[in-house]
Amino acid sequence: MKLIKQHRIHPYLVIVISFAGVILAGTVLLSLPFSSSDGKSIGLLTSLFSATSAVCVTGLSVIDISATLSIWGKIIMAVLMEIGGISFITIAVFLFSVLGGKVGISDKLLLREALNQSSAGSITKLVRKIVLISLGIQLAATVVNFFIMLSIYDCGAAEAVGRALFHTIATYNNAGFDIFGSSSMVPFADNVALSVSTAILIILGSTGFTVFVDLYRKRRRPKLLSLNTKLSLITTFILIVSGTLTFRFTGGGDFSWLQAFFTSVTARTAGFTTVDLSMIGAHPASYTALIMLMITGASPCSTGGGIKTTTVAVIFIAIICYARGRKARAFGRSISDSIIFKAFVLLAAAVILVSLATFVISAVQPELGYEKILFEVASAFSTTGLSMGITSSLSSFSRIVIIVLMFVGRLGPLTVIGLVNRNWMSGARENISYPSDNVIIG
Repeated sequence: MKLIKQHRIHPYLVIVISFAGVILAGTVLLSLPFSSSDGKSIGLLTSLFSATSAVCVTGLSVIDISATLSIWGKIIMAVLMEIGGISFITIAVFLFSVLGGKVGISDKLLLREALNQSSAGSITKLVRKIVLISLGIQLAATVVNFFIMLSIYDCGAAEAVGRALFHTIATYNNAGFDIFGSSSMVPFADNVALSVSTAILIILGSTGFTVFVDLYRKRRRPKLLSLNTKLSLITTFILIVSGTLTFRFTGGGDFSWLQAFFTSVTARTAGFTTVDLSMIGAHPASYTALIMLMITGASPCSTGGGIKTTTVAVIFIAIICYARGRKARAFGRSISDSIIFKAFVLLAAAVILVSLATFVISAVQPELGYEKILFEVASAFSTTGLSMGITSSLSSFSRIVIIVLMFVGRLGPLTVIGLVNRNWMSGARENISYPSDNVIIG
């Protein structure tokens, strides 16, 4: 199996092409009449938007998925979400290795980049664990959701299985698409079983595959957990708790404790909601917190998007250590300057992209309102899928902007920027040394 030729094709390019290829295939399938409940094509741009949102596990939609798509259309969406969450390359290599194929060094280098790993040595074993863990979690969750669906819908076992499976795939992959209708989970805001099971599945999907592997390997010696695992878990806990408290006490009484907790969890790239987000603009603190949580997103090597929990953690650690006049470190481990540099580059790229897209859409459709546009753009970039109700009102041009944002957000700005890096095999290097000079900062 040769996905790339060593020294010739950039691995990031292969990643981009694989995601684009799946989106294109999904667009074609969703545009066919059999994917629609009324037997008519939903249109090419709508199909492209839906396919991109599914593969990029976002959840923004210009149509009501539950009412507009046929059972085949929903199956296509579920498959696209599964491929987008775990990634096409990971699934392809898993199937190839299971069938007895040999994964070459060039393919391992590609997987290393796709999974954001520092080493390609045991990457094949990691891929197998990722896929098996993901399928195992989703299988168990589908059983739980089956009984929940039976309790809230007057339906037969077959329909309950379909609803449970779709909801599980959308939830674990942090995709945000649902089969509850245009109001998402708002009608079931007081259903503790549905809210808690959904929140747990979102957390499992957004925690990161490598975190689970690290926890299993060092289950008897937790002190030896990697810095990445510690930062991912601690930051996730802090974000969930702080978000819950923020929504509960700044939401003007519109959030119960259950809704505040669920919103804090789902804001980090899941896209489901148990509250009417059209009213969130009336509460500036809650609105701001929601955008901050969306931009932060999930942990690395997970099904979620955003700039990632570890990025935020590294930035805060770097700022605190700089203020104290010492090198960045945490839990007895130093953080290299290159990691800090990447973290700040990622944050800067996110701010620039979100700001630029907000400006462009505001210039084209000012009637939508700045607050709603910024929210939509942040949701698209972070692949969250939450909306204040303007998705279906976006013009064709604005939809294309959102499509690009979802694509870049899922791949990651560093992946897109890294396409121009010709030294991906050997790291950054310069054949010429330049004299340094002073630049005044601040």
